[in-house]
Formats: sequence, structure tokens, C-alpha cells
Amino acid sequence: MNTDPQQRLQALTDQLVTALEDKKAAEILTIDVQGRCSFSDRFVLANARNGRHLKALSQAVAGVGHQFDLPATVEGMTALEWLVVDLQDVIVHLFLPDIREQFQLERLWQQPTMSGNDPSE
Repeated sequence: MNTDPQQRLQALTDQLVTALEDKKAAEILTIDVQGRCSFSDRFVLANARNGRHLKALSQAVAGVGHQFDLPATVEGMTALEWLVVDLQDVIVHLFLPDIREQFQLERLWQQPTMSGNDPSE
């Protein structure tokens, strides 16, 4: 396994996305939150069709985590609407589509734009 932290982070993210694609997750998105989030460097978001699909996706994500010697903590198994798989540097959010739309994490974590603050104006 690669020892460079950035390369390891990218390799982990790439394998997570591949595993989610293999399990037919929808609307997969990665968000770099380095420097903006104290508990993680990257989020991976994906949609599932139903509760059974959520479980299958979380198991695939946990499997990738174990390949990187990372403990995979899964939260949300009781409600089966939004599962959070904590792999330390990467947190994977697995949603039912209506729940993802409701919480809009993409909007919350998108890069802010600097409009009207240009000192050269």
C-alpha cells in the first residue's frame, strides 16, 4: 500500500467509487473537504434504490476500507434511509434519493464563491 498520504487518499477514493459503481450505486459524487472539515478529508456520496441496496453498498464500502486496514463504522442501519460509513479520512454517505435531496450535502459542502470581494475593484 502506498505510504504517501495524498496518494493513499486518492487510491482509497478511487477504489470506493469503483466498488459503488460495481454495486450499481447512482449519482456518485466525491467532495474534497480538506481544510474545511476537522474530521475528514473527503466525502463520497451515492444513492441507493432501497434499504437492501443501502446495506449492500455499505458492505462493499466496508470491504474497501478493510483492504486499506481501516475500521469501517456504519451508522444509520436502523432507519435505512441514510447510511454513513466512516473510514477516517473518507466518509461515505449512502442515501435513498429523497433523503439526499432533503439534506443537500452537496450544497452545504460546495466551495464558496467570492463575489464582490475583489480588492482590485
